[in-house]
Amino acid sequence: MARDESAQGLLKESSTRRSHSSDRGDNAAFDSDSDLDATDYIDREAARPTRRSPTASFEPNTKGKRRWCSCLFTTLGRRSRCCIGVLAGIGILWVLLTATGVFVYKKAQEEPPYGQSPPWYPTPKGGIAASWADSYAKASKMVSKMTLAEKVNVTTGTGWEMGLAVGTNAPAIYVGFPQLQLQDGPLGIRFADNITAFPAGITVGATWNRQLMYARGKAHAIEAREKGINVLLGPCVGPLGRMPAGGRNWEGFGADPYLQGIAGAETVKGIQSEGVMATIKHFVANEQEHFRQPWEWGLPHAISSNIDDRTLHELYAWPFGDAVKAGVASVMCSYNQVNNSYACGNSKLLNGILKDELGFQGFVMSDWLAQHSGVGTALAGLDMTMPGDGLGWADGKSLWGPELSRAVLNGSVPLERLDDMVTRIVAAWYQLGQDDEKKFPRKQPNFSSWTDEEKGVLAPGSPTEQEQVVVNQFVNVQANHSVIAREVAAEGTVLLKNEGLLPISRQGLSDERLRARRDVVERATGKRNEGKFKVGIFGEDAGPGNGPNACKDRGCNQGTLGSGWGSGAVEFPYLVSPVEALRKQFDKSKVELSEFLDNKPSFGKDGGSVVDDLELCIVFANADAGEGFTKWADVSGDRPNLRLQNNGDDLIVKVASSCGGGTGDVIVVIHAVGPVLVEDWIDTPNVKAVLFANLPGQESGNALAEILFGDTNPSGHLPFTIGRTLEDYGAGGKVLYLPNGVVPQQDFKEGLYIDYRHFDKYNIEPRFEFGFGLSYTTFKFDNIVVIPQRRKTRLPLRRPNPAAEPPSYSTDIPDKAEAVFPPEIRRLEKYVYPYLDNTDGIEVGRYPYPDGYDQQPPLSEAGGDEGGNPDLWANYVVVNVDVINDGPVGGAVVPQLYLQYPETESETDFPVRVLRGFDKVYLKPGEKKTVKFNLTRRDLSYWDVVEQNWAMVTEGPYKFSVGLSSRDLSISGTCPSTARSTVPQPVQSLSINPALRFPTLWAATQLPTQVITEEENKMSGANSPEVLAAYDSIRSDKEEQNWLLLSYGATGNKLQLTATGTGGLSELKAQLDDTQVQYAYVRVEYANDAESKRVKFAFVVWIGENAKVMRKARASIEAGDVKKVLSHYSVELTANDKGDLDEDEVVKRLRKAGGADYNGGRG
Repeated sequence: MARDESAQGLLKESSTRRSHSSDRGDNAAFDSDSDLDATDYIDREAARPTRRSPTASFEPNTKGKRRWCSCLFTTLGRRSRCCIGVLAGIGILWVLLTATGVFVYKKAQEEPPYGQSPPWYPTPKGGIAASWADSYAKASKMVSKMTLAEKVNVTTGTGWEMGLAVGTNAPAIYVGFPQLQLQDGPLGIRFADNITAFPAGITVGATWNRQLMYARGKAHAIEAREKGINVLLGPCVGPLGRMPAGGRNWEGFGADPYLQGIAGAETVKGIQSEGVMATIKHFVANEQEHFRQPWEWGLPHAISSNIDDRTLHELYAWPFGDAVKAGVASVMCSYNQVNNSYACGNSKLLNGILKDELGFQGFVMSDWLAQHSGVGTALAGLDMTMPGDGLGWADGKSLWGPELSRAVLNGSVPLERLDDMVTRIVAAWYQLGQDDEKKFPRKQPNFSSWTDEEKGVLAPGSPTEQEQVVVNQFVNVQANHSVIAREVAAEGTVLLKNEGLLPISRQGLSDERLRARRDVVERATGKRNEGKFKVGIFGEDAGPGNGPNACKDRGCNQGTLGSGWGSGAVEFPYLVSPVEALRKQFDKSKVELSEFLDNKPSFGKDGGSVVDDLELCIVFANADAGEGFTKWADVSGDRPNLRLQNNGDDLIVKVASSCGGGTGDVIVVIHAVGPVLVEDWIDTPNVKAVLFANLPGQESGNALAEILFGDTNPSGHLPFTIGRTLEDYGAGGKVLYLPNGVVPQQDFKEGLYIDYRHFDKYNIEPRFEFGFGLSYTTFKFDNIVVIPQRRKTRLPLRRPNPAAEPPSYSTDIPDKAEAVFPPEIRRLEKYVYPYLDNTDGIEVGRYPYPDGYDQQPPLSEAGGDEGGNPDLWANYVVVNVDVINDGPVGGAVVPQLYLQYPETESETDFPVRVLRGFDKVYLKPGEKKTVKFNLTRRDLSYWDVVEQNWAMVTEGPYKFSVGLSSRDLSISGTCPSTARSTVPQPVQSLSINPALRFPTLWAATQLPTQVITEEENKMSGANSPEVLAAYDSIRSDKEEQNWLLLSYGATGNKLQLTATGTGGLSELKAQLDDTQVQYAYVRVEYANDAESKRVKFAFVVWIGENAKVMRKARASIEAGDVKKVLSHYSVELTANDKGDLDEDEVVKRLRKAGGADYNGGRG
C-alpha cells in the first residue's frame, strides 16, 4: 500500500416479549459486497427489500379514484382557463416526480463506488500459531471426514428463530461436531432468566481495574456455560467512541484504544477461562447507529466509514489486536461499510489486517444480516454467517447454505477456502475445550430466547407444525455474581466534584455538625430548622419507574437507568433503585426522608414548604441511548445531543435553587451512556458534589450507597472526556444525522484526534478530562525511574516463519450427491439447510473473481503470529514510580501513564500524549507502593504507511508522564535517544588470534537473544532430551566445527549468543538470516581440556519459528511462552603464546564486559 497522498488518506492503492432483532434491526438489503460484484449470482426477487421501495410514494392511490376522474372530466368540461393551468402544472409536476422516482429507483440499484479499499486475496489459512497447533491438528482430523453438506452446516446459521439461542449453526452429526449456540451480549445473557445483569462495558472501563475486568468476564462465562451457550457475542470494543453521542458507545469500555484494548483482552481472558468462546466486536469503525444498515433508515446502502491507514491501525483496529493476542475465538464483522466496502466482505480488513497482519486464528462471523454477498464474502474472509438468512429477516433465503454448496460444486468458492472456514470454527471449539461433554453436554440451551413459557417449539421461526417441548427450565445461574456486579458498579462510579460534602453519614450529620450548620443557615436566612436532618431525593432516575423490564430490549428511558438498550441489554432479574437502597440505609431515627420521584416535581404550597426545609437534596438525572433498531422519544439509537434527558438539567437547576431556600446542600447523581453537558448547573454554589455512576446494572442503588456513605472510597475515573459543548469535540465528534448521499459518506478527517487527543491538540479546556476522578483521600507520586530494556530500532524484527503448518486437504471438488437433499429429512419451512433439491446444470466454470484476486500481496512484516509480529509484544521500557497515600483514609489509586513521542524534524504528526499504561492499587493512609509499567514495542510505535509496519522513533527521547488523569500528570521521566538497555550492548568487536587452535577464524556477529527467568527456564525444557537431540543434529552437520558462545548471566538466568563462526555455524547463521530468530534458548556446555587448558564452549540454540532447525524441540520450548529481547554485547579476547584461550582470561573479560552481575557463564 502506498503512502496516503492526502490528509484524509483513505485506504486505497492510489492516494412475545422478544424483539425480532439481535445485534440488528428489522431490515432487508440487496447489495452485493463492493469487493466483488456478485449480484449476477443472486436471486433478484429474493433480493428486493421487504420495506416499501423508494418508488412506493409515486404509486397511484386508488382510494377515491372514481371521484378524482369525475372531478377531472367536470373540470375539463368547464374549460376554465384557471383549471387548465392548474392541470397543466399538475401534469408537469407529475412528469417531474415520475422521472425523479425512476432516478431514485435506479440509484437504489447502484453499487457503492469501489476502489478505496484495496483487494487482499486469498484468505490466509489458520493454523500458523503454536498456541493453536494442537487444536488445529484435532480439527484437521475431524474436518477431513466431513461431507460437503456438513461443512456448509458448520459455517451457516439455521435462520432467525430457528433455535433457542439468537444464533445457531447446524451440526456435523456423523463426525461428532455439535450445533453451536450463540447468544448476546456484552453485559449478560440476553433473553435469559435467572442471570446477572452486570454493569455495562463503559462502567467496567471506568473502574480502570484489570482484575475486575477479568472477573466480570469469567462470571459472565460461567452463566453462559450453565445456560448451554457455546459462544458469547461480546465483549464490544467497537464503537470506540469517536462521537460522544454514539448510540452504542456504552457497550464498549471507553474512548481510548489502549483502555479499550486492555479491558477487551481481560474480558476475553475471563470469558475463555471457562471454556466459552468470546466474540470481539464490531470489526470495525461502526461508530454510529444512523444508517448502519441498508433500508433501516430508508436508504439502500449502509454508511461508509472512510478511514486513513494510520488511523485505522492506531485507533480503531488497535483494541482488536489486543483481543487477538489474548486468543479470542471469534471476531464479529460490523454492519457498516469501510472505505465503501461492506465490512463483512472487505478483503483488506478480514484477510489483510485481521488474518494476516494480526494473525487471527479463530473464525470471523457476520453481524446479524451484515452479509451482502455469497461468494464475495467467502473469498473476503468471512467464515460464519449469522443468523443464516441472507437478505431479509426470517425469510429462510441464505446467501450461503445451499448456495454455498452450489458455489463449491461449480468452483466459484475454492474448496480450500471452505475447508479453512470450517477448520477455523472447529479449531476454536477444540481450543476452548468444548469437546469435553461434562462441561459442554450436547444439548440445547436450557432457556428460550423467544418465549417465557415453559413449553414451546425448537424452531419458532418456522410455520411448520412442530412438537411442543420444554424450552425453559428456569435454571438459576447467578451464584454470588451479584458481588462482582456490585463491586464493578461501585468502582466504576466517578466522583466529579466534592466540596467537603461527601461522604455523608447514615445519621445525616453528627449533633455537633448539625448544630453548627443550622447556626450558619439561621444567620444567613433568619430561619432555623429543628428536629431530624432533612433529606430530599429527586428525580425519576432515583426510583423504580415501571420496572427495569417495562420496555422491550430496555428500549425506553423510565425509572432509574441501569443499561442502554438493544442487543447488548438483558432481562434484569432485579434492579435495586437508588431510593430503595437509601430508604434502607438512612437512620430513620435521625433522618427525615422526602421523595420526589419525577422530573417535574410540584413545589406548591405543601411541596414548597417541604423543599424549603430540606438540608440535603440528592438529585438524579440520566441520558439513555442504544441500538438503532429502536427509537425512544427523540433518540434514534444515537443521542441527538449531549443534554440530560427527561428535563434533567432543569430539574437540577430547580432543586438547587429551592433546596432549603437555596441554602441546602445538593448532590447530583448521573446515570448515562456517555458524556453529558453539565454547564447549566455545575458551578452552582450549593451543588457541592457530583457523582457520575455510568450504567451500574442490577446493583445500582447498593453500589451508590456504598460511595455516598463512605463504605467504599470512590476510585472510578472517566473513560472519556466531558466537554463544555458538543462543538468542543470537533467535527469528527458529531453524528451524521442526515444522509449526504444514497451511500452516506462519513470521512474520518480528524484522523488520530478524537476525545482527549482532540482536546489536547487544539488546546481546548474540557470540563472534566479523560481519566479524571476524585477520591476521599489524596495521593502523590514520587521517584519515577525509566529503565530501557531493549535497543531502539526503527522496525521490529523480520516476520517469523510460521510456527506450525496449516492443515491441508484434498482440493478435489466433492461428489454432487453430497449436496442433494436427503429424502428422509422432514423439512421445516424457512429453516436454512445446506442441501440443493437437485444439482442439474451445475458445472465447474470460470468465475469473475474480483480485481486483484490472482495477485497475492506480500505478507505483512507486522504479522507472523497471533497478535502480530512477536517483537511488537516484547517489553522495551519499564517505568517504575512510587505512589503514596498522603490523605486521611484508605483508598484505591489509578496511576495512569501517558507517552509523548520524541520531537523530531520528520513530517509525522503525533498526538500530544497517548495512554500507554494504568494500574489500580489500594493504599492505606501513609502507605507507599511502587507501580511498574511495562511498555512494549507496539506501545512505543506508530503505523508507518510507507513501510506498512509499526515503527519506533529512534531520534530524540520518549517522555513518560504519570498522574491521575490525562491533564494531571505530576511526574515525568525520559528514555534517552541513545538509551542502553539493562542488558549490556555491543561495545567492541570480537577478535581472536588466528594462531588459536580452532579450525576456523572467528568473526563477531550479533543475534537477538533470549532473556528468561528461572521459572520460565524450568518451563522451557532447555535441558530436555529434545533440545539435546536437536543440538546433536546440528553438531553432526560438521563434526570438526568448534562453536564459540559468549555467555552473559545477569540477575539469575540470562543467556546470550553473540558470536558465530564459519562452517556449521555459518550454515546456521544463514538460516537465521533467512528466517530471523524469534526465540533463542541457549544451553552452555563448558569444558576445560586438562592437557591443552583450552576452553571449549558449545551451545544449543532453539529458533522458535524455524521448524527445520529444531522441529523436535518446539512443543517443549513453546510451552514457556517466553518473550524475546534484542540486546547484545561482545568482548575482545586474545590467546596466549600457544594460541590457547586461558580460562581465567575468558571469565575475566566476560565479567568486565558484563559488569558485576556476570555469573561466570557456566550454564
